[in-house]
This record gives sequence, C-alpha cells and structure tokens, in this order.
Amino acid sequence: MGISFLILVACQQHTKSSEKSSEVSNDNTTQVELSISDDSLLNLVQYQTFNYFWEGAEPNSGLACERVHLDNIYPSNDKNIVTTGGTGFGLMAILVGIERGFITREEGFNRFDKMVSFLEKADRFHGAYPHWLNGETGKVKPFSKKDDGGDLVETAFLMQGLLAVRQYFSDGNEQEKALAGRINTLWEAVEWDWYTQGKDVLYWHWSPNYGWDMNFAVGGYNECLIMYILAASSPTHPISKAAYTEGWARSGAIANDTTFYDLPTILDHYEHSKDPVGPLFWAHYSYLGLNPKGLKDQYGDYWKLNQNHALIHYRYCVDNPKEYEGYGENCWGLTSSYSMRGYAGHNPSRDLGVISPTAALSSFPYTPAESMKFLKFMYQPSLDSLRGKYGPYDAFSFEADWYLPRYLAIDQGPIPVMIENYRSGFVWDLFAKVPEVQKGLEKLGFSYED
Repeated sequence: MGISFLILVACQQHTKSSEKSSEVSNDNTTQVELSISDDSLLNLVQYQTFNYFWEGAEPNSGLACERVHLDNIYPSNDKNIVTTGGTGFGLMAILVGIERGFITREEGFNRFDKMVSFLEKADRFHGAYPHWLNGETGKVKPFSKKDDGGDLVETAFLMQGLLAVRQYFSDGNEQEKALAGRINTLWEAVEWDWYTQGKDVLYWHWSPNYGWDMNFAVGGYNECLIMYILAASSPTHPISKAAYTEGWARSGAIANDTTFYDLPTILDHYEHSKDPVGPLFWAHYSYLGLNPKGLKDQYGDYWKLNQNHALIHYRYCVDNPKEYEGYGENCWGLTSSYSMRGYAGHNPSRDLGVISPTAALSSFPYTPAESMKFLKFMYQPSLDSLRGKYGPYDAFSFEADWYLPRYLAIDQGPIPVMIENYRSGFVWDLFAKVPEVQKGLEKLGFSYED
C-alpha cells in the first residue's frame, strides 16, 4: 500500500477510540489545530474514501456497493446491491488511487478487468444499465416498482468513469489496450437516441415491463448535464443538438437565473425543485470528469455556476437563518443524503439541520478555503464519532443529536475525485482527452475560455 504510514499515524495521534452512539457533540466556536499538514490531511481523506471502492467493493463484481452500514443494519438484506452510477464515481476514485500510490497500476488494472467482465454480462436495456444490479448475479434489482429497466442518468455516470479508464489505458500495454477496447464496446452499445422516444429530449427511464410509464423527461438544470453531453458524443447512437437546446435547455428558459445570497445562480434551478438552488451534488456528479473551468455555452458559464452554487450553500450555513446548532464557517454544506427521516434532499430551502460532509469536501475546486476549514473541523479529535474507516460518515445533525455509521457510494465517490481535481486536475485532464467528448461539446456549442 503506497499511502504513507506516517500520515495514518499522524491522524491517529489526533483521534481517539470511543463508543459509538446516536448522540454527537459540537463546539463550532473552538477548533483544535491539527498538527498534520493540509496535504497529509487531503491524502488521508482521499485514501479513506477511495477505500470505500477498493476494500469495500462488492466481492463478486468488484462494483461499488450501494451502501455500507458499519452498524450492519440493512433494509431487506440488500448488502449485495451494487450501484451503476456510484460505480462510475468509483472507477475514477480507483484511478486517483493509482496516481496517489494507494495501489499499483497492475492492481488497479486487475480490478477494472473484473468490473468490466461483470458489466459485459450484466442486464442492459437498449445498452443502458439499471440503477441497481445484484452484484452476485448481474440481474437488475428494481430501484422502485416501475424503475426496473434502463436508467440513462446512472448509465451516464457509469460511462463517464469507464471513458476515463479507457483513456488512462488507451496507450498502455497489450492487456491494457484490450481492456480499453472492451470498454469501448460497452460505450458504443448505449442507445442514447432510443431514449428520446423520437422527441427532442432525453427520458430518464425505460422498463421492459412498464415501458415509458415513468415518463421522466430530463430538462432544466440539475445533475444530468453529463448525460446530454455523452449522448451528443456517442459515435453510434447520438442525439441531435435540438434535444439539448429544446429538451435540456427548454428552448433557452434554462438561462433564467436568479440571485440568492448576493450571487447569481447563472442557470434556472427551479424546473423540478422550485428552489433557488439545488442540493450540492448538482455541482459534482457531472463534473467529476467534465472540467467546468472556462466551460461556457450560450446559456451560461459553468465554472461560475458551480462556484456560486457552493458559495451560496456556504453563505447560507454561515447566516444560519433557522439557527441550527453547529452551522457556521467550519461546518456547512447541504446535499441529498441520509437524515433522521431517511434519505432526503437537502438544500437551503429544504433544510432539516443535516450536514452532509460530501457537500463541502467535493466542492474543494470551487471553495478551497471554505472546504479546507470543513475538512479540518471534521477531523478534530472531538468529532471522531462522525468518522470511520471510509472517511466521514454520510451525514449528521448536531441539532438533532443524530448520526449513523453509514456510507453511500454516490456521496463517498465524488470526494477523492473532486479533491484530486482541485489538487492536480488529474481526472479533468484525462477526461478532456476523450476524443468523442471533445466532438460532442463542439456539437452542442460549448467552448473553453480562460
């Protein structure tokens, strides 16, 4: 294992073992200064979150477990459920692990080979994977009654990761090039155009049992930009530019922004949520591979969009209009996560007093100073009950004296990847070299400007 033993020791010297309970305590006015460098702390949290996808992977498939509960309490005994979108994030996290020396290139290759072998045999629906798969059988595990077929959004997140892996190994040895070729076959099999139903918009779901009954046309700003970009980039089943401009951009209505906490939202977040800004994962999922720096189209500047999104969350938590315990400049960030009421979407308009660590940590590229304050806060000795072997737990509430020792793949995955993009730009640089994506961005009218 290439991670420095001294980093782990340094952190352990500032944490203590304690009995885990549902109660948490916080003193947001006093923060212990850790005698560990910023770089070492970043290494540590990247290593721990990477390990969710390495050590914590589903054994048979190698794919990302939908969830890991250290309390060993699972709904419906679904410990073998794997998530396709979360696996896409995990693929990029493993690439980060190779680059950071947590594992060797050969170890990473062997895991990727195992994962691709599973995906080649797993259920697909017009080339698109379902949201969940059974990690032992490769059969679809329904996400809900009618969501038992193709999920184009989760497939896009998966393909984003697979294309990054393909690019990484495209000039490697014979085995590596062969793996890249197999990934290419999976990529070219996705029938993006079929998921339009012949209209100028992409639909999220299709079921072999319920057809288009879910009828979720994806438009208006949210986490799904990468789906439209990959659909336009496909060399085999591309969508038209009109699907982007009429469906995603809603004939230009997407550009109707507002101002919140003195910052323009750049694009309209209202379409589905009716809130000024969405949960912070909207600023992460599509941008693990896609670099928003300088990225612009006729509707907006995507760097300003994401930076303002993160800063709005930060300013909201500092302002703390609901006077929730713990909120402040060291403790901020709302996104979809576990909560006292089960899984819930959190944003400034729908705030239950729950902080989700992935929100601030995955925003490092946009808010480096504010995110570093949060990281140092989370690794204080007094908060060791909020951390485990895969990094900070999914969510907590000082207001409700609540937390659970549980993780979700879609929340852990963005952390090591976005931190690496902040530190080195590694995944952004890699994904920018995917030739189909370059053509797709050009087709849709995107440009990169300094």
